[in-house]
Amino acid sequence: MNTQPESSSHRIAKLALEDGTVFTGRAFGAPGTSEGEVVFNTSMTGYQEILTDPSYKGQIVTMTYPLIGNYGINRQDVESRQPHVAGFVIKELSPVYSNYRADMSLDAYLRQNHILGIEGIDTRALTRKLRINGAMRGVLSTEILDDEQLVAKARHGARMAGADWVQAVKPKGESEWTQDQGEWSLGKVERGDGLHVVAIDCGAKDNILRNFVQRGVKVTVVPPETTTAEILKHRPDGLFVSNGPGDPAVLDYAMLPIQGAIGKVPIFGICLGHQLLGRAIGATTFKLKFGHRGGNQPVKNLDTGRVEITSQNHGFAVDRASLEKCGGIVTHLNLNDDTVEGFRHEDLPIFSVQYHPEASPGPHDAAYLFDAFIEMMKTKKPVTGARLKELQAIRE
Repeated sequence: MNTQPESSSHRIAKLALEDGTVFTGRAFGAPGTSEGEVVFNTSMTGYQEILTDPSYKGQIVTMTYPLIGNYGINRQDVESRQPHVAGFVIKELSPVYSNYRADMSLDAYLRQNHILGIEGIDTRALTRKLRINGAMRGVLSTEILDDEQLVAKARHGARMAGADWVQAVKPKGESEWTQDQGEWSLGKVERGDGLHVVAIDCGAKDNILRNFVQRGVKVTVVPPETTTAEILKHRPDGLFVSNGPGDPAVLDYAMLPIQGAIGKVPIFGICLGHQLLGRAIGATTFKLKFGHRGGNQPVKNLDTGRVEITSQNHGFAVDRASLEKCGGIVTHLNLNDDTVEGFRHEDLPIFSVQYHPEASPGPHDAAYLFDAFIEMMKTKKPVTGARLKELQAIRE
């Protein structure tokens, strides 16, 4: 199947950064003007999962892989109901897309969802600038083509530090999550049949919740403002805290129910949930220079000595010194910058990881973490490093 995408008008588009740099290219997707933090992602595939990941709310995403759009868009691989990026920056939009599951072109999908795209710029130069100087505020536009005006607009944009984007992606109310796209070949996994997890949804990816459901776990999704008392009324076997966008330091309303549940139920956090769980036990968080975004991020498991190739999307991290002062034991380290990628507690049944074990960008290196949480819900005891090592070996 080789399908031609709908024709585009080859409009001019410009991307301006707060440091005064302006890139001129060709527009695709929707027309308009959009502001956001400009970041880069090093994944070679998975652009539609990136577009629909709620954690990218408020960000203009640059793909470092040069050719994007060649397999189109399908309805099965999305991580939420709609794309959340503020804009999409690529080197070259594929003129055709070919995939037996494809429903439409990338161009048509972005137009349908009112997302701006720009192609034809030097994404290597942009990525290098972001790596050296850090993520920056930016403006993407097909309407404002005056460089000075665009740069001024970028400099007056909102910063990601101090931003609460969870309010833009959280669920409106409580619900039971039942979506399932068929049984995967999960291999030797810990089954959670009969267990019940309450998931605090700060912008959860569908695939995280699907991993629980496919292991037989009932999942009740609640908004991040849900109180500890309301959570415990469900009599859950465990509490899960999801990924999401923005700065964890301003999300006290999401951190407080977690804090209240510590010691009462086992807790597992991923990405923003990892940061919130760290803050709930007394650690601090900080903003990374340019973040970790991609499907090829190396993380060392300190319990096993093994290196896991992980999928990541975050711009903040948990401070190691403050974490260890409040009983946190670092379990995983990022090999690019030595930041904390995972921790467990020495006395309490809680643990978390900064990366995305559900994403499985090729290997399933980190799927054992779901098994560990299920086991922790069954035993109500902290997971040990030795047991994590055993569970990882079983998965292999």
